[in-house]
Amino acid sequence: MLDILNHGAINLAMAIGYRTGLYDILDTFDMPQTISTIAQRAQLNPRYIQEWLGVMVTAGIIELSKEDDGENRFFLPKEHADFITRRADNSNIGVYTQEIPLLTACSMEGVFQGFQTGRGIGYQHYPKFQAFMSELANAKHRNILVDKFLPSVNDGKLVERLENGIQVCDLGCAEGVSVLLMAEAFPNSRFIAIDLSKEAIQVARKEAERQHLTNVEFVILDAATLAAEGKFKDCFDYVTAFDAIHDQTRPFEALRGVHKILAEGGLFSMIDIAARTDLADNLDHPMGPFLYTVSLMHCMPVGLVDGGAGLGMMWGRETAVEMLQQAGFEDIEVIEMSYDAFNLHFLCRK
Repeated sequence: MLDILNHGAINLAMAIGYRTGLYDILDTFDMPQTISTIAQRAQLNPRYIQEWLGVMVTAGIIELSKEDDGENRFFLPKEHADFITRRADNSNIGVYTQEIPLLTACSMEGVFQGFQTGRGIGYQHYPKFQAFMSELANAKHRNILVDKFLPSVNDGKLVERLENGIQVCDLGCAEGVSVLLMAEAFPNSRFIAIDLSKEAIQVARKEAERQHLTNVEFVILDAATLAAEGKFKDCFDYVTAFDAIHDQTRPFEALRGVHKILAEGGLFSMIDIAARTDLADNLDHPMGPFLYTVSLMHCMPVGLVDGGAGLGMMWGRETAVEMLQQAGFEDIEVIEMSYDAFNLHFLCRK
């Protein structure tokens, strides 16, 4: 119990350290520094930094030393910074420390009430979560999506087609991080990005305009209605869904819609959590408690809105494959990715 209480407290303090940029500031020093020096470089209040450093030192994240003057000095080892700073790219685990505190602020009361009512929690209760997901996507996709993930699809043949020019749809695009990266990298291809959140789509459109990208269009649409959208039938050569299906209120309808909008021979990349469907098979999952908590506080409640399925993040590969088959996909490959231990790549061909 003491370990649980300590680790929960450390997570909260680490979230503050990540958000304020303190880890990134400390990473710039090659030797231990005083609080005043750290505060000056970070442009943050020294008294708050002092208390925060108390957590970091006792947690073993930051090292404490004393010089001859007797004043405390602090140092972030580079081997620690490799996992908790923004420079860590796909090895960045520090970004995840923000998730539980953020979800607690957004939905603690709503989830508590949900235990009584069984009702879901709408996206409007997670106003800061979209921005966090974009930050997470930036941390994970920026140096992976174009350079590693897409070249791995269909033995590299997809990249050649993207370079020549094809029609692509990104499902559940949020603020558009992944689709904007693809649109920038492959100017000859045309991208349609879909999301239910008006606010997220507005952010995505502004960013596309800022980058002067004319080959991408953002559409406010419920993915569950794709099958009824006649204008998209047999339209796309490639469809992507990055951690988006398990949040859908009607995930089966969304998958069936993907099958409808794909052209014959088209590919669907569904990236979703690497987990099993049966709880007993997740007992040794290295992040089981964390992922089930995120699901409890966000994924399941948003999926329950309006009587939705409420799949949750931990729906698992068995249920995912079964639903893909029921949606019409016969050619399904489940791929583990060495550069993304969190997710599986469900590659489907129509």
